[in-house]
Amino acid sequence: MQEINRMTERIKVAIAGVNGRMGRASLTPILTDGAFELVGAFGRAGAKYIGCDVSELTDVTADNSHVGLPVCQSFESMLELGKPDVILDFMVADASFECAKMALENGIRPVIGTSGLSKDQIQQLAVLASEKNLGAMIIPNFSIGAVLMMEFARQASKFYGNAEIVEMHHTKKVDAPSGTAMHTLSKMGANNKKFNVNEIKEHELLPHARGAEHSSGVRVHSLRLPGLISHQDVIFGSDGELLTIRHDSFNTNCFLKGIALSVKAVINLSELKIGLETILKL
Repeated sequence: MQEINRMTERIKVAIAGVNGRMGRASLTPILTDGAFELVGAFGRAGAKYIGCDVSELTDVTADNSHVGLPVCQSFESMLELGKPDVILDFMVADASFECAKMALENGIRPVIGTSGLSKDQIQQLAVLASEKNLGAMIIPNFSIGAVLMMEFARQASKFYGNAEIVEMHHTKKVDAPSGTAMHTLSKMGANNKKFNVNEIKEHELLPHARGAEHSSGVRVHSLRLPGLISHQDVIFGSDGELLTIRHDSFNTNCFLKGIALSVKAVINLSELKIGLETILKL
């Protein structure tokens, strides 16, 4: 595996889905952190912003290295401008999967911030990353606070038999449950514990009124409302008490540190890692 000497060379980064909420947000750390060099960006073919200078998508003031860098309409056209070391991916799940495969085939390390990838897709990327001896990351949530929320929920799940998750997002959120909720469920269910054992036979007057049920028995409820950004409650119940572990994101600033950490970390990996916690010392 070719490693980047950060003392002498900046990490070359491209951004897929650059015009989305997270794509635009990621421009801040990539343009302002001296460890990075933005060498490419692309978005949806035919969109009005294709061909625009990347600098038109951000208010960040940085050096002039990004001026004159157009937003491309495809992975292939982005590669014609220069090969990145890392591609930050914020597209929809199926497009992200195809992008990650092409990236690994071309010796580029993907950092995927998209939720909704299937288990089969994740397995295929894991195999390909190992075959290519390249780092790859899937990050359900770039917020360190959200990572701590999930870690605390994992710890609490050892001591409680009843738990439910309520995740709340804006109305343009496509997938439900969110990637953060799914990652939380996988952590809570990792020890094969069965939650929420029924004491009565429930009768739902409306289908799924009790939420979606994970294989662990934890139920998850997805809210989509104007005014919400990204929020999650993990609620544990026991005789005489409730424990609520909550995280709120009010803007994209909380993701910027995690984005920078992930791009720096993936350079020195040789396999697929899932979750920001895999590179943090928790």
